[in-house]
Amino acid sequence: MKLYNGTSPNGMRVMVFLAEKNLDIPTTQIDVMGGDTKTAAFLARNSLGEVPVLELDDGQIITESLAICRYFEVLHPAPSLMGRSAAEQANIEMWTRRMEQQLFSTVGSIGLHEMPFFAQKLEQSPDYAASLRRALPKKLEWLDKEISDGRPFIAGEEFSIADITGMAALMVCGFLNIALPNNVAHVKKWADSVMQRPSMPQMPG
Repeated sequence: MKLYNGTSPNGMRVMVFLAEKNLDIPTTQIDVMGGDTKTAAFLARNSLGEVPVLELDDGQIITESLAICRYFEVLHPAPSLMGRSAAEQANIEMWTRRMEQQLFSTVGSIGLHEMPFFAQKLEQSPDYAASLRRALPKKLEWLDKEISDGRPFIAGEEFSIADITGMAALMVCGFLNIALPNNVAHVKKWADSVMQRPSMPQMPG
């Protein structure tokens, strides 16, 4: 199999997932900012022109970061990053969706509507981006209250794909120079913890 990946929040999710699993998958690095995802060869693998892309030995193509992570979770269940029991899996799925909807999607949309790189991808709205920047502190306050019970990770006592989704949101915040507000001490403690994990790629400076 071969992984086609590059610098992107979703690409980062797969990178962290594989690192946490201690898996070394043959990878072709894609220069996203340089336009490699717009080439005919890449579009033949993913018509949306996005990384990551996993090509299996039989030629099957799997795109979307969570789908790729699910594939490797089934092949390599330990350490578990998506839950073992039905209850664990449901809880982690719930928190992954919450992290996507409340944080990852919010900061991602800010980037889509502010960064010149995405100007040809969609009709950008600076006003919409500004409204999301105003909304983000409340979303962080919500998360801060949710994890104020002292649990070390987003979905409970163990690191999971929900934390990886949060790490991707932190990556985007780094690109956009969005700092965590001072009144979300629990979120900041969690962020400091995951940013120190060996699997965490270097944040943009």
